[in-house]
Amino acid sequence: MAAALFLCAFVLGATQAVHGTRLKDIASFSGSRTNQLVGYGLVVGLSGTGDKRGSEFTVQSIYNMLDRMGVRVDKTTLKPRNVAAVMVTAQMPISSKAGTRMDVTISSLGDSSSLLGGVLLVTPLKGIDGNIYAIAQGSLLVGGVTASGAAASVSKNITTVGMIPGGANVERTIPFEFNQQEGLTLNLQHPDFSTAQQVAQKINDAMGGAFASAVDGATISLAVPDQHKGNLVPLLANLENLEIRPDNRARVVVDEKTGTVVVGLNVKLAPAAVTHGNLQIEIRESADVSQPLPFSEGQTVVVPETDIAMQEDNRKLKLVEGASLQELVQGLNALGATPRDLISVLRTLQTSGSLHAELEVM
Repeated sequence: MAAALFLCAFVLGATQAVHGTRLKDIASFSGSRTNQLVGYGLVVGLSGTGDKRGSEFTVQSIYNMLDRMGVRVDKTTLKPRNVAAVMVTAQMPISSKAGTRMDVTISSLGDSSSLLGGVLLVTPLKGIDGNIYAIAQGSLLVGGVTASGAAASVSKNITTVGMIPGGANVERTIPFEFNQQEGLTLNLQHPDFSTAQQVAQKINDAMGGAFASAVDGATISLAVPDQHKGNLVPLLANLENLEIRPDNRARVVVDEKTGTVVVGLNVKLAPAAVTHGNLQIEIRESADVSQPLPFSEGQTVVVPETDIAMQEDNRKLKLVEGASLQELVQGLNALGATPRDLISVLRTLQTSGSLHAELEVM
């Protein structure tokens, strides 16, 4: 398993180094961002899986909704078993116009057990400025399922989060004119000074002039040529397909929760002698009953007994070094360690100064 993980990282890294990456896959242009929208609403039509009676805000929301519709009810008699209070979120592209449809995600806010089969009522979606930009409504798609009985229950995936494809209708556009920008900014997803300088040089070569400059490791400033002012789409369509070879820092990423180890292409390992052994300690508890002889006036006593066994693997030192990723993989695999053992080995190598890379633990 360890060999497969490292080999996968080697193959991916080698492919990236040979073929390069399109500019639009590693950077974003100013004016192409998305905006977060959020709203509070009600999902109705649930089959007894809605919020419980103790969810006062759900009861209050139902009362307010019915009151706006001219229905007078006693709030104390409302039972929200078929209704759930939810938060509705959406990502609105800055280029969205009135009438554009976009997907929305619905998440349970109360103690509802499932949103399966529910319908979201009209819900206004607001931006950070408090203005309403979209209206959401529709039937939910829930990717999970749950079933329960008197003594057991079973569930698959999450049933308290759903989505509505195209469930929101944009009502207000964001006041921004994309083509009126006098200058553009490119933001790298992974900041790196070498990559930023390479991007600026590639753009200047493609445009035939000094139009781009690297401001820092993550930002490239681009002056719009006169012939493209007021019409930026052709310019960006050409630039976003430029081939770039990102030069990132040497990094080892470790996910301790799953035992996954990914080693980047530029990682180097200085010569080091490494051994790694597992120490196993097994403790067994048992109880022995001490029974006194007849007519001895003694008492029966339970005496605990503990057996402890210890086993430690005896592994020899191995010399590992790597001038390339493939050599590094072969050296670490020679230890015969599991992925979780490799996590400890890599941490120790970094502490000793033999691992020439940034070790990131997730």
